[in-house]
Amino acid sequence: MSRRSFLTLLGGASLLSACGFQLRGQQDYAFKRLAVTGGVPQMVARLERMVEGGSDTVIVKPWEKPDATLSLSEGQGQRTLSLNAQGVVQEYELVYNVTYSLIGADGTLLIPPSVIALNRSMTYSDQYTLAKQSEATLLYNDMRNDAVDQLTRRLAAVRSLHPAPGEQTPSVVPRAPLPTPPL
Repeated sequence: MSRRSFLTLLGGASLLSACGFQLRGQQDYAFKRLAVTGGVPQMVARLERMVEGGSDTVIVKPWEKPDATLSLSEGQGQRTLSLNAQGVVQEYELVYNVTYSLIGADGTLLIPPSVIALNRSMTYSDQYTLAKQSEATLLYNDMRNDAVDQLTRRLAAVRSLHPAPGEQTPSVVPRAPLPTPPL
């Protein structure tokens, strides 16, 4: 390896460490058996891969005596973001929400009902209707994957299946949506 490539590699590694980059690593969930109710199959499958692949927790069916049960519901929609001079839609905002809560086997509310709210902007043209439908599907899938990533981090915040009154994991409500980035 030449000195120049070694210095480039060393510089890149130092920049990544300086910005706070860290691999996901192994999660240590407070529960070892998790049941998931609700959600669409794509979301549940990704959640199962993320939880089982990154920890010693297994996903079980609700009747198989789980340590905790995660309840999911999701919604998606779109809003008009901008119109042209003729009143034709030029841009849409795609919205994706996941509502979730985590309940222990004894009925303890480990995570109160919380929301993950995501949005993406998408330009639109009547000329490319089919392409824009495919783009919207890809953006919804991306938001679903992002929501699962956020959800796994939120599940890792639970430290005990029997928290003391002041140690419960607080719920998360969506904040005001961020402004749409310029194109």
